[in-house]
Amino acid sequence: MILLGFDIEEFDLPFEHNQSIDFPEQLNVSTKGTLAILAILRNTRIKATFFCTAQYAVNKPDIIKQIIDDGHEIASHGYFHSDFEIEHLLSSKLKLEQLSGTKVTGYRMARMMPVDEAEIKKAGYLYNSSINPTWIPGRYNNFNKPRTWFFDHDVLQIPASVSPLVRFPLFWLSFHNLPMGMVKWMAATAHRKDGYLNLYFHPWEFVDISKGIYRLPSHISRNSGEAFIKRIENFINWAKAKGYGFMRTGDFAEGIIKNNK
Repeated sequence: MILLGFDIEEFDLPFEHNQSIDFPEQLNVSTKGTLAILAILRNTRIKATFFCTAQYAVNKPDIIKQIIDDGHEIASHGYFHSDFEIEHLLSSKLKLEQLSGTKVTGYRMARMMPVDEAEIKKAGYLYNSSINPTWIPGRYNNFNKPRTWFFDHDVLQIPASVSPLVRFPLFWLSFHNLPMGMVKWMAATAHRKDGYLNLYFHPWEFVDISKGIYRLPSHISRNSGEAFIKRIENFINWAKAKGYGFMRTGDFAEGIIKNNK
């Protein structure tokens, strides 16, 4: 089973690299990428989960409607991508439920940063997918966390997938920078060990950010836009040929919670 998650947020990545970008352009980049993602999912006939910031959803309710109309899940990615208060856990959930007309049961913290699980539970979430159980310099060290799903404060934790043993992250940067043959080998190894994969991406990866005003590091912008679309399509077709299924994260979580009551 493969869980595809897409973090739909205002494109504020340039701020992390001392670049400026105005808010309309942030929305434009994220929207262009989200539409590309939806086209891929429609063409491959699979369903996924979109972890949205409430701020993006408020400004682009038509995109939220299209996500729902296509049969995908809306989960929370906080209220804002670059600002967090505990109150945002509940307020983002309520706003996304209002805009989507669906129950929001999942959460992913911006930039996969730590979040209080007791507060996640209090806000009414059933699952949290905010852990990358590896070490990434300057970002986090989660070698002490389990590789696969577990419960914390009665909230199901679904970490991002990493390879067995060395815990090499199977996340978005790997899909940009590694040969696809290596990505597939690690994915198959992790799937064989864990029985599922939890992969996450961002809409701006499906837009060519290697040119223009962004001036982002090459390890981020490499193979973006059309090249990344082809990589993800290639991966999906490979996974289907291997017999792997695809599932919305919330459906996966409900199954585990039901079987562990």
